[in-house]
Amino acid sequence: MVKEFDFIIKAALKEDIGAGDVTTRFFVPAGTRLRGEMVAKAAGVVCGLGVARRVFELASPGSRVRLVSRDGARVKKGSVLMRIDGPASMLTAERTALNFLQHMSGVATRAALFASAVKNPRTKIYDTRKTLPGLRLLEKYAAACGGARNHRLGLYDMAMIKDNHAALAGGGAARLAGRIAALRRAKPGLKIEIEAQSLAQVKAFLPLGADVLMLDNMPYGAMKKAIALARAVAGKKPEIEVSGGVDLKKAARYSRLVPDRISVGSITSGAAPLDISLEVKAGKA
Repeated sequence: MVKEFDFIIKAALKEDIGAGDVTTRFFVPAGTRLRGEMVAKAAGVVCGLGVARRVFELASPGSRVRLVSRDGARVKKGSVLMRIDGPASMLTAERTALNFLQHMSGVATRAALFASAVKNPRTKIYDTRKTLPGLRLLEKYAAACGGARNHRLGLYDMAMIKDNHAALAGGGAARLAGRIAALRRAKPGLKIEIEAQSLAQVKAFLPLGADVLMLDNMPYGAMKKAIALARAVAGKKPEIEVSGGVDLKKAARYSRLVPDRISVGSITSGAAPLDISLEVKAGKA
């Protein structure tokens, strides 16, 4: 799993190290051995331990890393997450390892908060494409570690017909039906989602046979009626997704309507890093 993130990790190391770590080179005596512990400074859900270990493997050859925790584990303030024994280049790897571990743990912790707000087994929390450019795979992995489901990875693995697409396609249900049919022929098995912003659109879009019907920024009462309409449809029923400015309070309230999905962009875009530090001492453990 971690090796598939190598291109991200190597880019981050190149960005940070450049021509070399001049501080460690000139201020830490050659041959110095270090031992360190990654310690959680706040409670949360840890994620990115394997990525952090890979940073040490690449930037501090000869380091021995022992994971004390695991991705997806809930940790307390003061919990030791990993132990490292290695050369002075451990300091070269430190910041990049911490950046990944803190950010991914922050995403996982926020995902867990939203997942815990849902009180029924049918409704699942989903992430979105509101990710930092270049870090989507890591953030999606972290969201899943925290208990969220992954929405589409990109523009290629699921079609999402939003308001602009519908308008530019001609707007009418008949035109949309023809384009959906063409997509089904060209990309069999590809999921199709369509966005509705009103009850009128819900009624117009339900016969189109999309796999997922998104209720975007709809008032609570209209959302309740829309879900009832969709669930009353005979034959194949679309999954119902609720979206639009969802915070923890709204997630709990929307879950009472028992949609299939609640998508939350702030799982990734609003995640604060989990406070984690590397405590280093000289001398072999």
